[in-house]
Amino acid sequence: MKIPPSFDIDTLIDDPNTKIIVCCGSGGVGKTTTAAAVGVRAAERGRDVVVLTVDPARRLAQALGLSELDNTPRPVQGAEGELHAMMLDMKRTFDEIVEAHSDPERARQILANPFYQSLSSSLSGTQEYMAMEKLGQLHRSGAWDLIVVDTPPSRSALDFLDAPERMGRFLDGRLIKILMAPAKAGGRFGMKMVTAGFSMFTNAITKVLGGQLLKDMQTFVLALDTMFGGFRERADQTYKLLQAPGTAFLVVATPERDALREASYFVERLAEERMPLAGLVVNRVHRSDASRLSGVRSQAAAETLEARGTHALTAALLRLHAERMQITARETRLQESFTSSHPTVRVATVGAMAEDVHDLEGLRRVAGDLAGEPTEPAA
Repeated sequence: MKIPPSFDIDTLIDDPNTKIIVCCGSGGVGKTTTAAAVGVRAAERGRDVVVLTVDPARRLAQALGLSELDNTPRPVQGAEGELHAMMLDMKRTFDEIVEAHSDPERARQILANPFYQSLSSSLSGTQEYMAMEKLGQLHRSGAWDLIVVDTPPSRSALDFLDAPERMGRFLDGRLIKILMAPAKAGGRFGMKMVTAGFSMFTNAITKVLGGQLLKDMQTFVLALDTMFGGFRERADQTYKLLQAPGTAFLVVATPERDALREASYFVERLAEERMPLAGLVVNRVHRSDASRLSGVRSQAAAETLEARGTHALTAALLRLHAERMQITARETRLQESFTSSHPTVRVATVGAMAEDVHDLEGLRRVAGDLAGEPTEPAA
């Protein structure tokens, strides 16, 4: 077996140049737990940390032993050092942009606009763009020297890399330009020509959408021209921040075929985008202190005892060990397959635990595994 290069999390978080750690991976692989464990470990080693999750499942709060999280960083009680946590509220973050980039009266009108209320919570890509906004806000605030980001599950976890372009396509779309045309037309003649063409358009679309909805759309779109002038600029700045040496991506997977296939996708996509990859975390790996006893020998011994009709409990334990070794062998083969395709990717493993992680002590055990500290195998 070719041993892949390894890394421990302490080397990463102890480096003062590390400012952002992004945990990404498919759903159900323990990505949120990994992000929380990294945050706990970093805080206990002297970093001022905030953990941001954009996963709506609220598992970060559970893992940190908190009843709830919201769009404001909250201190984690019981944690050693400076540790805060928050969960992205897409709608609230959009509202904050409105309030920050318009006067109070204009902000009130926009926030009450039905079209805005719908768009701010349902437009495709809005969540990913708002994640970029929130990350940029946290970084610019300078309140923390390390930000740990837990991304949404599945391949959409990397959609935030496309957020600037997708938002740009929306703002540059034909419908948006048509709705902005009357306000942007210069001179009386130009305004007259645009208004004539616009009237033909509005007469047609009003029959489909209704007059009030069209008016709401126009009101919102006209506000875009002045209020969201920095949309692309801020997103582009955050995108460059993700490419900077102070950022590190951790791809999280389990030792399963589908999860490692998704991990390969993430690794390749990050390479295409020139994003700095710190390594792969393989979560819930089965281990055994009795690994010198192979599964084949254990199975054979169990069959011998059963044939004799003696030591039934011992035979059952031998069969259980044989099953565990079979699982371990399968997981090892899958990890070797990944390593053969990505030989330079550093790997850290986290042992399977007897129960889900739901408190700080459990997070410390996960972090200990990431740091290469010996832990007891799961029962």
